[in-house]
Amino acid sequence: MQTLRAENLHRTYGEKTLFDNLNFIINEHDRIGLIGVNGSGKTSLLNTLAGVSNEQSGEINTPKDYTIGYLTQAPDLDENLTVMDAVFSGDQKVFVTIRRYEAALAAYGAHPDDAKAQQRYLDAEAQMNEEEAWTAESDVKTILTQLKITDLSQSIKTMSGGQIKRVGLAQVLIQSPDLLLLDEPTNHLDFDSIAWLQQYLASYKGALLVVTHDRYFLDQIANQIWELDFGKLYQYPGNYQAYVQEKAERVSQEAEADQKQQQLYKKELAWMKAGAKARSTKQQARINRFNDLASNVGTRQVQSNVSISLGQQRLGKKVIELKDANLKLGDHVILKDFNDLIQGGERIGISGENGAGKSSLLNVIAQRLPLDSGIVTVGETVKMAYYTQQIEPIPEDKRMINYLSEVGQNVTDKAGNSVSVTELLEQFLFPRFMHGTLIRKLSGGEKRRLYLLKLLMEQPNVLLLDEPTNDLDISTLTVLEDYISQFAGTVITVSHDRYFLDKVADRLLIFTGNGHIERYSGRFSSYLADAQAQTKHAAKAEKPKATEKPQDKPDAPKKKVKLTYAEQKEWEGIEGVIDDLEDQKSQVQAEMNANGANYDKLADLQAQLDDLDHQLDEKMTRWEYLSEYAE
Repeated sequence: MQTLRAENLHRTYGEKTLFDNLNFIINEHDRIGLIGVNGSGKTSLLNTLAGVSNEQSGEINTPKDYTIGYLTQAPDLDENLTVMDAVFSGDQKVFVTIRRYEAALAAYGAHPDDAKAQQRYLDAEAQMNEEEAWTAESDVKTILTQLKITDLSQSIKTMSGGQIKRVGLAQVLIQSPDLLLLDEPTNHLDFDSIAWLQQYLASYKGALLVVTHDRYFLDQIANQIWELDFGKLYQYPGNYQAYVQEKAERVSQEAEADQKQQQLYKKELAWMKAGAKARSTKQQARINRFNDLASNVGTRQVQSNVSISLGQQRLGKKVIELKDANLKLGDHVILKDFNDLIQGGERIGISGENGAGKSSLLNVIAQRLPLDSGIVTVGETVKMAYYTQQIEPIPEDKRMINYLSEVGQNVTDKAGNSVSVTELLEQFLFPRFMHGTLIRKLSGGEKRRLYLLKLLMEQPNVLLLDEPTNDLDISTLTVLEDYISQFAGTVITVSHDRYFLDKVADRLLIFTGNGHIERYSGRFSSYLADAQAQTKHAAKAEKPKATEKPQDKPDAPKKKVKLTYAEQKEWEGIEGVIDDLEDQKSQVQAEMNANGANYDKLADLQAQLDDLDHQLDEKMTRWEYLSEYAE
């Protein structure tokens, strides 16, 4: 069994401890979601495991033939190469084998009578057979097509950052390493590509460690959640839903836990609980646990609300109106006779195809981009804040608290109470000891969080958010979602993050390209479900039906409407069986962590774990069937 074992990993960055003597193992079929606030050291841990950083102490032990593939947030690809050449330019074994074969083939073709050239070709061909590298090119083309990269001869230097990220993703997926490290893989992917990536990773044979803000993505792919928090690593079995429950319990039990953070996780849990049945598939058996959480969490007094509700100016009913709006950028039609009235208090989500013009619409609304024709009217009472993908320059040598004090020493909340800069920083997950830190010492994500807080301190009544989930961690997004839930103004959000859009938008504009914009009233998950149902219905309608004589048609079987007696008894006990299997799985995983150096023992435990996973899959499938007919 291929296993990575880390012992006593320790790393500091300035005055901050990123890893405080971490110990863990990663087993062959682990699916780990790594989360933590920006600046907590997630990317540094990936760099350490990938061997691209040696600034830490401790040991990482793997078998000699262990391979690791790493997708960074900004892949470093040669800009002079084409897409296909860039994918195959890596130094991984399969790419070296392919390049060696191509060179040997070229040499043999030029000198067919050269015995040495012939032997090199035969050796290279044998290695291609041994590593099954022949299908690599077709596999890469399939992956790139699913990631919406169709021009394989395009030069890297002509591509956007998002396109380069997708090429890098294709490069690392084709390697099929023992451990796949992915840093924000869903950034710049539309929802079709994200759905494909979920399915691809579900059948991946090796181990997976992924850093992502996409909580639905985590729900689908993860069987463990690891959280980095002030140098400590907390490990939770299960997916994101299970993590939210256990995180709430841990925060409530720790005497030093921040009360506001505890309440925030309870709110998050309540939201998960309210929509769990509609959103989940194999996790539905855990719904009862969420329903019981209210009576189990909270052993001490907590505040009734997370106080992020800042005051704001009065906003009139008519906020923004677009009439007969037309816009074309180069050869791309962005808006075509577009009309919309945006009113006070609305929650609008904008999503759709990459490059279709979603950010351009925000720029039009913010009056940073003029229309070719048409009218944009902004209400007189509007005070707008625009969180863009490219933030304003931040003075690197200023301290955090001084940077925010430029807006004011205090702001006023909805109740008219004065809130200090220090309190706001703490509410946005900057602990008090960091408030005097120079901005240049912050991570990129921490700078984005600080910039967002500055915008909110200006107390706008219209908030424009352009892909906020690309740069903000899950904890910060939870704070932002809570702020928006109490915000009395209008919020317009561009995002591909299904979870975030479900929480902050109830009216959608879906860009499908060439100026076409679909309108939908409801949550983003509902839109995706409806779109999928329409696609299936259309495909079914197009399928030719076999002709059949009426007298030859057999009687239609009676439709099942309820459980049999035996099935009802099975239904009454199946959740207990599932819980028992999950408890057994947790025990086996604990034993694996305790026996990381005993590879014979680990092999036996892995076999037990695989068997338990198989049993759980069967029981969850059975649960889904029985639940359709249970009363």
